[in-house]
Amino acid sequence: MTIDVVTFGCRLNAYESEVMKREAEAAGLEDAVLINTCAVTNEAVRQARQTIRKTRRENPEARIIVTGCAAQTESATFADMDEVDLVLGNSEKMERANYSKVAAFGIDTSEKVIVNDIMSVRETAGHLIDGLEGRSRAFVQVQNGCDHRCTFCIIPYGRGNSRSVPMGVVIDQIKRLVDNGYGEIVLTGVDITSYGTDLPGTPKLGDLCAKILKLVPDLQRLRLSSIDSIEADDELMGVIASDMRMMSHFHLSLQAGDNMILKRMKRRHAREDTIRFCEDVRKMRPDVVFGADIIAGFPTETEEMFENTLRIVDECGLTHLHVFPFSPRPGTPAARMPQLDRKIIKERAARLRAKGEAAVLAHLKSEVGKTRRVLVEREGLGRTELFTEVELNASEPGVFVDVRITGHTHRHLLAEIID
Repeated sequence: MTIDVVTFGCRLNAYESEVMKREAEAAGLEDAVLINTCAVTNEAVRQARQTIRKTRRENPEARIIVTGCAAQTESATFADMDEVDLVLGNSEKMERANYSKVAAFGIDTSEKVIVNDIMSVRETAGHLIDGLEGRSRAFVQVQNGCDHRCTFCIIPYGRGNSRSVPMGVVIDQIKRLVDNGYGEIVLTGVDITSYGTDLPGTPKLGDLCAKILKLVPDLQRLRLSSIDSIEADDELMGVIASDMRMMSHFHLSLQAGDNMILKRMKRRHAREDTIRFCEDVRKMRPDVVFGADIIAGFPTETEEMFENTLRIVDECGLTHLHVFPFSPRPGTPAARMPQLDRKIIKERAARLRAKGEAAVLAHLKSEVGKTRRVLVEREGLGRTELFTEVELNASEPGVFVDVRITGHTHRHLLAEIID
C-alpha cells in the first residue's frame, strides 16, 4: 500500500480526494490512509469513526490522516482517537507542504491537529487535475464555502464563507480535461448557484456555463452537481433552454416542502418557488429529471407539515430523492429547537424513501422504448443524459453510444446498442 483515500459525503469531497492523493504522492508520502470525512449528519461522523477503527485493524502499520468537514468542525473528536495519527483541516488537506512534512519527518505527536480558522480563507485556488482516476466524467470545483446560515447546517463552519474560482481558471481546466478525453464535466461546489458573488464584476453561474459551452466546443456534456433553485439566474435558465449540452438533470437543495418548516430552517425559498422553477424548466426541457435533498423530521414538524413535503414530490415531479433523517448538529440553532421522537423521524424518512422508490420506478418504466445517448462509465454500465444508470453490452469507458431502452431491473435501465 502507498496512498489510499477513503471518501465520505459530497461530490466536492470526491474531487478533493483526488487532489489530496495527488499532492500526498507528489510529496513522497507512503503507507498512509487519508480519510476525507463529512459532517452533514451525526451518522456520517459515526461512520467515519467506525471506518477509522476498521482501517487501523486492517493496516496496523499505516499512518492514518483524517481530514474533511468533520475533522474541521470536530477536530478533538478525531484527535482523541488512538487510531488517528494526524488531523488536517479542510484548507490544510489541499496543501502539499503538510504531506511533505509528514513524509520527511514523520508525524509530530506534539502537533497532532493542524486545523486553522476556515473563516479566514479568502480564496479557492481551483486545484487543477487532469482527470479523476477510474471515472469517465470529471468534477470541476468552481466554488467552495457558503454565506448562508440554515439552522440545521454545520457545513459553513467546515467550509468557510463562499468563494469562487475565477472563470478563466475553470475554463482552462475544462479544456485540459476535454483534451484528455473526458466527454462530461460536472461543476461542483458547496453552493454553486452563489458562484461569482466574490469575483470582479460578480458573474453568475449562468454566465460561467454559457462561457464554458462557447469556449469549449468539444465538450459534449455539462452537468451541475446541485443547485439552490431560488438562486437560478436568467442566464442559467437561458442556457438550459438553448443548449442541449447542458444536461437536463438537476438536483435541488430543497430540504422541505412546508413553508413554516422552510422558514424555521432559514431557507430562502417557499414551496411555491420550487414548484414554479420545476414548471419553468419542464416547459423548456420536457424530458427533465429532478432530484432533491429532503430532511425528514425537522424539529416542530407536524404530520400536516410532513404531508406538504410528501406532496411536493408529486407537485414538482421529483424522481431521485436523497432523504436525510433529521440529525441535530451541535452548535446549530436547530439543535436547540424542540426535537421530534426518533421513531417518528425514522418512520417519516421511510415514507419519503418509499415515495422516492416509487418515483424512480415510474421513471424507469417511462424510459422503456426510448432512444438515449449513454456515456459508458465502466464495463457494462453507463448513464443517459438524465443521469439514469443503464446496463448495456459495452466495455470501453469514456465512449458515447446510442441505445434503445429495452427494459429495467427496478434499479436501472436495460438497453441495446444501436449500430
